Amino acid sequence: MVTLAVICTVFLAQQAVGVVAAPRSLFALSPPLLSRPWTLVTNVYAHAGLPHLLANAVGLALAGAVLERRTSPLRFHAFFVSTGALAGVSQVSIAGLVGPFVPGMVSHVSVLGASGAVFALFGYLLAANRLTDTVIGGFELAPRVQLALAGVVAAAITIATANPGVALIAHFTGLLLGFLAGRVHLLRPTDSPKTPEAANY
Repeated sequence: MVTLAVICTVFLAQQAVGVVAAPRSLFALSPPLLSRPWTLVTNVYAHAGLPHLLANAVGLALAGAVLERRTSPLRFHAFFVSTGALAGVSQVSIAGLVGPFVPGMVSHVSVLGASGAVFALFGYLLAANRLTDTVIGGFELAPRVQLALAGVVAAAITIATANPGVALIAHFTGLLLGFLAGRVHLLRPTDSPKTPEAANY
């Protein structure tokens, strides 16, 4: 709820700023990345419009409601903003690199929205559960194989949920980061007992 409140507050600020300036240029992350360093954070909470915000709010409610009860508020918020920021950086950086070589892809892009962080929450849930622990643990997969498997799963889900105009690279990055964090149970509180029940997040 706190994260959703921040998202709504930033959205209202975007609307207020839009009266006198272009809000996307103040809130969105775009190259060069350090020209407006605050956008590393604001791009995670800002949205292009109400439908964009509502879609991410639903995802946040579904995944966040499960995770926030099983970790500390500090860990939850740090995970959300850091995965969202890294997803945004990857979107801007990779699109900027491949844009000149891919017909139709814009090399100078900007990104905003919580979808990278929301996908990270879902990736965490996908990786940090008893079924995944049993399947992957049962095969005793090497770390490199687990990383490759995570990449394949993240790519498949990203493609399956693709829509025109969405930040696919950010979605992929968020899912991958969430999956990797889930495999090591990054959000588990440090004082939590490592029991099978406690490992289900």
